Amino acid sequence: MDTPKVSCEALKNVLREAYAALNRNDIPAFVRSFDPGIERIEFEGSPQGGRYQGLEAVKAHVSKGRGTWAEGGCEPERFIAAGDRIIVLVRVRVRLKHETEWREGHTADVYTFRNGKAVEFRTFAEARQAFAWAGVEASG
Repeated sequence: MDTPKVSCEALKNVLREAYAALNRNDIPAFVRSFDPGIERIEFEGSPQGGRYQGLEAVKAHVSKGRGTWAEGGCEPERFIAAGDRIIVLVRVRVRLKHETEWREGHTADVYTFRNGKAVEFRTFAEARQAFAWAGVEASG
């Protein structure tokens, strides 16, 4: 029996809800759409750069990073469909605990979906890297 294909728009809405959950520090809601075998890859040079495999490892990774925030969040600015992937251009603006200055920047997250669940979640330092990895041309 074939699993019905989840629409791209539905997946974008799932990701909008996930970022809202992350910003309110609701990690279980953030990972709700993740497959148990999820693979998380964060670019080298970021505070938690590396590879994390499986839902529990990814939850621990996200919890650790989110736990450093005093306030702020990651706001998705644009969603781009690329086959079974969705690229999310993200504006990051957080103030870490024990700091007074805000940290701001942009990253690009790429989620690969199968049967409505994210099986891979990669973060890139620059949008052009995400586009190149996902095999799509950068657009304005």
